[in-house]
Amino acid sequence: MGVNINISLPEKYLDRAMRVAEGAGRYISFIKKQKACFDEYINNVKKHDPAATGTAEIVLLYSGVHAVAAHRIAHRLHKRGYTLAARAISQAARAWTGIEIHPGATIGKCLFIDHGMGVVIGETTVIGDYCTIYQGVTLGGTGKDTGKRHPTLGNRVMVGAGAKVLGPFKVGDGAKIAAGAVVLCEVPEDTTAVGIPAKPVCKDKKLTGEMDHIHIPDPVSQMIRALEERVSGLEKLIDKK
Repeated sequence: MGVNINISLPEKYLDRAMRVAEGAGRYISFIKKQKACFDEYINNVKKHDPAATGTAEIVLLYSGVHAVAAHRIAHRLHKRGYTLAARAISQAARAWTGIEIHPGATIGKCLFIDHGMGVVIGETTVIGDYCTIYQGVTLGGTGKDTGKRHPTLGNRVMVGAGAKVLGPFKVGDGAKIAAGAVVLCEVPEDTTAVGIPAKPVCKDKKLTGEMDHIHIPDPVSQMIRALEERVSGLEKLIDKK
């Protein structure tokens, strides 16, 4: 003779158990999402930096990784109104990494700051996804604007070492800013900007591949070539006369 045991829980306990299960499900989903974002970020760093030997080195020793991680926390606090705490975190990160990112700056996913010493990113800066910034870069203002004072970088933008991008304009997707350039106006997408003040020197996707510093055109040689062609044309006109 079998014995059937039927245990029924009060409804309030069932509701509580359901809420706990739903909360656990959301937490697991959040952890999986963060793990996927972390893996994508680390793989992006490995892709861009041939000196990276492994995940442990990147996580423990890369100042750009530390600065971006600190900014994620500071930015959340800033958005919630805890501006003093946010600023304290950003300044602590600056002292630790040599990279100053204002908590108000908006940064997309997989920003890679290589080396990073001397990088300054202003309050109203907006940076898209998969951008690369080298040491000594300033994304700042000119002091003449109010409100939106700092630049907006599109996706996959590369800013070379020592470049200064100053003002509330946009740098288009896939654009490249050469090392030492001073950019004071909008840069179209897939364009390379060179010089002081920077001017677009090419718009050729073949020449704007990621990390290609070798094939950035030389504006001085281009200007000399243009002058030579002009002189040659004038000489031909004189010879005809």
